[in-house]
Order: sequence, then structure tokens, then C-alpha cells
Amino acid sequence: MKVLIINGSPHPEGNTAIGLREVEKELNKAGIETEFVTIGNKDIRGCIACGYCRTHGCCVFKDAVNELAPKFEKADGLLIGSPVYYAQPNATLTAFMQRLFYSTPFSKQMKVGASVACCRRGGASATFDDLNKFFTISEMPVVSSTYWNSIHGLTQGEAKQDAEGLRTMQVLGRNMAFLMTGISLAKKEAGLPEEEVHIATNFIR
Repeated sequence: MKVLIINGSPHPEGNTAIGLREVEKELNKAGIETEFVTIGNKDIRGCIACGYCRTHGCCVFKDAVNELAPKFEKADGLLIGSPVYYAQPNATLTAFMQRLFYSTPFSKQMKVGASVACCRRGGASATFDDLNKFFTISEMPVVSSTYWNSIHGLTQGEAKQDAEGLRTMQVLGRNMAFLMTGISLAKKEAGLPEEEVHIATNFIR
């Protein structure tokens, strides 16, 4: 099994990375392979609703979204982390996630999703909520911990002092490994649930 880890912070070794790495340690202990990618320092623009992906199966912009889409397709889990900017995920990660989920035609059903928010003080739960919405619209089980998946720190490395946040990350990693293992066993035993054909309801006056 494999987890793709996306660091949405522009700082590859910043406080968001500290939280994600703590989760990664627990995944590795459980024998789960991981790949850690930082996208917060890349030039990633937002969706322009051009419809290119509907006919080509990939985004019109040739950047990290298209580069990482095949890795996401092969992965059994997705772990994403963002710093908190104005009580929201940062814009680069938001643009990346919107385009990644919208432009990829493959099923995400029963891939396990987990998110981590890093902040100085406030806005973590709002950011955490925003990130989880990508999973819940895609039939992806969401991993929980003993608290909201957040870690705190302002200056680089400060998150290492957040004992509760580090513990939350460790439990998150163990729970993610457990859930992925359980889903893997269930798939072998019973297969995946029948995938529903998407129905869009539009009300017209």
C-alpha cells in the first residue's frame, strides 16, 4: 500500500512538514510506502473552467497537477497538509486540489484521505474542514485522530514543541494505516461497493 503526501506549504521543512512527517513515520512503521511532495512553492494557477479535462482526461495546464495525478491514481491514500492563511488553506494548495480532483477521471472510491492544518493560533478547524470536503465528495473515507488534525507553530521548527499536536499526528498516522489495511482486506474479501453513476440535479425556472 502507498500514501501520496502533499505538503501545501511553501516551506519544504516548515511546521506543516513537521506535522506531515510525524504522520509519515507511523505509516512507514506499519509498512506503508510513502511519497512526500511539496507543492506550496510551485507556480500553480486556478481552474479556468475551460472543459479541456472532460475531453482529454487531464488538465490543460501542464504543471504539478498532471504530474501527480498518476501517482494519486495508484495510491491507496492521500495525505495533505496546509498552513492556515486567513482561516483557510493557502491558495496554492486550494488551486492544486480543485484542479486535481476535477480533472482526473479515475475513481477515488475507498482511497483513504487525511488532512493536516498548521497554524500559529486560530483557523485550524476551518482549514481542516475545507480540506476534508475534497474527500467527502469523492467516496473517500476520512481519517480522524484524538483531536482535529492540527499542529501549531509560528517560526520554523516551533511545531516540534507542540506535544499535543505531535501526538495528534501520531494517532492520525496509526489510524490511517489501520483504515487502509482494513479496506484492503475488505476489497479482497468482498470487493468495492458498486460505484454509482453520478446524477446532477439542476432546477430550472
